[in-house]
Order: sequence, then structure tokens, then C-alpha cells
Amino acid sequence: MSQDTILDLKGLKCPLPVLKTRKALSRVESGTRMIVQTTDPMAFLDIPHFCNEDGHTLESSEKDGDNGRFTIIKA
Repeated sequence: MSQDTILDLKGLKCPLPVLKTRKALSRVESGTRMIVQTTDPMAFLDIPHFCNEDGHTLESSEKDGDNGRFTIIKA
């Protein structure tokens, strides 16, 4: 079993979390699970939309105060 890839994007504002997530996903194999950590409140709209548009699976999204955590499986 492979280890999840963690992408720490805390402190970045829209549109950087989605742009950096797209770039990171382009570098990994299909089926890779990536955990994206962010503090951008817009990420809760942008990341699900990005996953839907690009065909990735948004396995989960969690909010804890200002921190967001998204688990994405690359299409």
C-alpha cells in the first residue's frame, strides 16, 4: 500500500490552492490519493468544482476552524 501524498497549501489564497493542486496531480499516477491542506475559505468551493471538472474523486473534505483538508483520488 502506497503512502498518501500530502500537499500543504496553508497560507495561499485563491486561485493558488487549485492551481498548485492541479500541477501536483499532473505529476502523479492515476489512482494516487492526495491530501490537500489549506486555509483558504474559497477552497471549499474551488476544490470540489476542480475535481468535478477534471474527473478526480473528492473522497472527503473536512473543516477544522480555518484549516481545510481535502482527500482527492486522481482520475
